[in-house]
Parts: sequence; C-alpha cells; structure tokens
Amino acid sequence: MIGKLTGVLLEKNPPQILIDCHGVGYEVDVPMSTFYNLPASGEKVSLLTHFVVREDAQILYGFGSAAEREAFRQLIKVSGVGPRTALAVLSGLSVTELAQAVTAQEAGRIVKVPGIGKKTAERLLLELKGKLGAELPMTGGAAAVGDAAADIQQALMALGYSEKDAAAALKALPAGVGVSEGIKLALRALAK
Repeated sequence: MIGKLTGVLLEKNPPQILIDCHGVGYEVDVPMSTFYNLPASGEKVSLLTHFVVREDAQILYGFGSAAEREAFRQLIKVSGVGPRTALAVLSGLSVTELAQAVTAQEAGRIVKVPGIGKKTAERLLLELKGKLGAELPMTGGAAAVGDAAADIQQALMALGYSEKDAAAALKALPAGVGVSEGIKLALRALAK
C-alpha cells in the first residue's frame, strides 16, 4: 500500500523515526543498518517501506535499499519470524552477510543476533536457501562454487559428520571442484 516515503526527518529514536511528508508525520521502524545511514534531523530522507496491518496495529517498516526490503519480506515469510524478529536480523547482519550465511548454511552467524535461537536460525537457513543467494555480489562462477561447497557440506552433514568436520574437509578441496567429485574427495580426507 505505502511503498516509499520521501520527506523531512523530524525525529530519530532507534529503531523508530518520524518523517514529515507534506504535513503528515509517519512513524517508521527501521533496522539499525538503515538507521546509521540516515541524515541529520531536519534533512530530507527517502525510504522504501513495507506496511504491516495487524489486528491491533498498523506499522510501517522503512529500508534504505531495495535489497534490504526484499530480505525483510523473505524473512517474514518464514514461519515463526515476525516483523520485529526480521528487523532484529537485519540490524545484526547486513543483507550480504545474511545471504552468505544462508548460502554457506552457517547457523552460528545467525544465532549471534539477539532473540534468535538455534531452532529459529536453522529454520531461517532452510527456508531462505536459494532465495537470498542471488543477491550476493559475486560473479556467476564464484556463486556456482559457493553453491557446490554448500551442497558438499550439506551432504557430509547428512552422512553424520559434524558441521566443524565438514567445514574442515571443504577447506582441503581444490577450487572449482564439482559436487560429486567434491563429496568423494571430502570423504577420502575425512577417512584419514
């Protein structure tokens, strides 16, 4: 409904700001990554928004970039993750860091965000896989290698190896190895 706001920044009270748009003041909740990049009070600001209507409230969430808003929208689609939790994730991790954590299936990076437990982190990794990876600023070849590494690591973990052992085996693999060949080489390395 409300996709973008442009106006004068009146107040900054993290995580909420107040924007005056031609005499109408909008309260907007923003992640800390957006908050830190805001201009000083009294200056013009433009934010992309996501409007949430609930039974008891109507809340606007603002973002400094389209990638940030898209990541927020993907996060709130995950069961058990509401707008507040999504805002916390984007405050603790940049979109690129989140996409890298999802691609590499690193729950440890997401658990560091306040309010995110191990089960929620694992659910995020599972449900966001393949949805945020496209936003990584990599070349096609590097993204394919990253996907192969993630697939190899997942296969090793499915075979009963710990995340630590699987990650160690990945580091020993030659660059640009395919998934099936990588799994064979990693299993040989782990067998030693």
